[in-house]
Amino acid sequence: MNRTRLVAVSAGLSTPSSTRLLADRLVQSARDDLAERGQEAETHVVELRDLAVAVANNLVTGFPAPPLAAAIDAVTGAHGLIVVTPVFTASYSGLFKSFFDLIDPDALTGKPVLVAATGGTARHSLVLDHALRPLFSYLRAVVVPTGVYAASEDWGSGGDAYTEGLPGRVRRAGGELAELMSRGRGEEGQEEQEEQEGHEADDDVTALERQLSDLRFD
Repeated sequence: MNRTRLVAVSAGLSTPSSTRLLADRLVQSARDDLAERGQEAETHVVELRDLAVAVANNLVTGFPAPPLAAAIDAVTGAHGLIVVTPVFTASYSGLFKSFFDLIDPDALTGKPVLVAATGGTARHSLVLDHALRPLFSYLRAVVVPTGVYAASEDWGSGGDAYTEGLPGRVRRAGGELAELMSRGRGEEGQEEQEEQEGHEADDDVTALERQLSDLRFD
């Protein structure tokens, strides 16, 4: 079974946090879908609440503390990324934005990203398309088609005949992320195979050249 790295970033500030709960559900959905595709996911959740002081210090000094550096490495080294923020003043939180300001602008190029948010009312759901998608498009990430917004009334609701419930959106978004991750891992494996075959061909040519050099034409 192939192994892949899935990282979630949760910007929730409270404990317990609906933002972290949504992140966990999305991670589980993507991990289950990856398992069905024959890929075992190593998962990790970055809690920005625990890194708030380190993020502020890094913005001032330019040097990340070890826990913050580890979190940045986890995000940039992931094969797939889930990002979840609470809605503050109709946009992502300041802590969420500050963390991604610390990441190299090229580090997320081509990386599959699932965007999600939580809020008290469904009226803030446009944060997905008006704030989160533009941010990760700027970072040249590949944002999955389905974003997930969870308002207070969504928890425990299965939806109705006209509206897809939160569990359905979580499953669909997780599946889309898993598909992109699987496709990327497949291409990466193909590149590794082609590179290995290229090395083997080079070795064959070198061996042939050595044999020819040993021949004497008297």
